[in-house]
Amino acid sequence: MVDKVTETGSLCCRNTSLLLSRCARSLRCDGSRGLHSQAQRFLWRRIPLRFNTQSRGVKSRKRQTKSQEEEWKTRNKTVLTYIAAAGVGMIGLSYAAVPLYRLYCQASGLGGTAVAGHDTDQVETMKRVKDRVIKITFNADTHASMQWNFRPQQTEIFVVPGETALAFYRAKNPTDKPVIGISTYNVVPFDAGQYFNKIQCFCFEEQRLNPQEEVDMPVFFYIDPEFDEDPRMARVDTITLSYTFFEAKEGQTLPLPGYSYN
Repeated sequence: MVDKVTETGSLCCRNTSLLLSRCARSLRCDGSRGLHSQAQRFLWRRIPLRFNTQSRGVKSRKRQTKSQEEEWKTRNKTVLTYIAAAGVGMIGLSYAAVPLYRLYCQASGLGGTAVAGHDTDQVETMKRVKDRVIKITFNADTHASMQWNFRPQQTEIFVVPGETALAFYRAKNPTDKPVIGISTYNVVPFDAGQYFNKIQCFCFEEQRLNPQEEVDMPVFFYIDPEFDEDPRMARVDTITLSYTFFEAKEGQTLPLPGYSYN
């Protein structure tokens, strides 16, 4: 009897333990499933928020990028405008530099350029410095592309400061077609150019010669009496007047007075 009771108790204990283990397993499964489902719901709730935040950030960055690009485009246009304006200004100054420099040289005698123009009253009233004789020599050249024959009619003359003088150059066109020439000039020594005044001259003026035509070109000038008062001119007793003829062509640039042409 006692043995039966013992067996019955042991069976009950075994059944109870089995039931308990099954319940624990089911609880574990249900718990894990519940936790899993809760995690999924939490993630699904958070992901859209993150996605929306990221999309907003991307849009704002795109807007910033576009605004920066527009700002840089505006700055680049402004810089290019300034550069273009500066380039146009430099080109204009380069074209204006040569005639302006010539006018300045003719007015001041810089670079051995004879002073253009004269004061009529000064010519009429200036006093000759008789004891200061100066030899004026003449030189004539033509550019390599110029086919004229060009030479001075006299090699030298003697003048005194305050005295007017007249000299001639002769030019001939030996070709069978009309040729237009233009000349530039200088005075050596250069410092004497400010005292060499031309009353009449053919320089910087276009001269047209027909085939085989020959002409004489006058130069009417005087040496300013102040030449004798300048200590730099104390040892100067010879002045050379030199002309160079070029063929006048479109776009032809004449050399600056007082400088060599290559």
